Amino acid sequence: MKYRQLTKEQFSELNTEFAKFLATQQIDVKEWETIKKEKPTMAEEELNIFSDVVWEDVLTKTEYLEHISKNDINLFKCSSKEIIRIYIKLNDTSKSFLDKNDFNWFLKNPVNDDIDYFKASKKYTQERNVELFKLIEMGSVISKGDLFNAIGQLIQ
Repeated sequence: MKYRQLTKEQFSELNTEFAKFLATQQIDVKEWETIKKEKPTMAEEELNIFSDVVWEDVLTKTEYLEHISKNDINLFKCSSKEIIRIYIKLNDTSKSFLDKNDFNWFLKNPVNDDIDYFKASKKYTQERNVELFKLIEMGSVISKGDLFNAIGQLIQ
């Protein structure tokens, strides 16, 4: 398995897609129920294959990731050849990016002595989607890139 198996919640949200996936392998609902009961290893394999297909599709379409913690924000722009990272450090320990009011303060006061910015880029050292998956597993979430682009213009 290349990534990880989807959660039960993710599978339930992708119920229709999973049914179509099984149909491409000539497995109907009744046969799937039989496979789950009588061939659990085969069922697990099908779940793993479907999970990898879903992850591969999602990661290929991913352009931006972000990870927000108490005093740090990591913003990533994920091109095909390299990843660009904007790192934002909040030096005022009485504030937190996780607090809605403090985050709004940051958005209204992005140029402040309590905030440091760093920007860098690097070529992927592994397959692009594998690197993005690792960032997601470490807490990054897929975004539309609004914050990356706004901060990117600010720190040019």
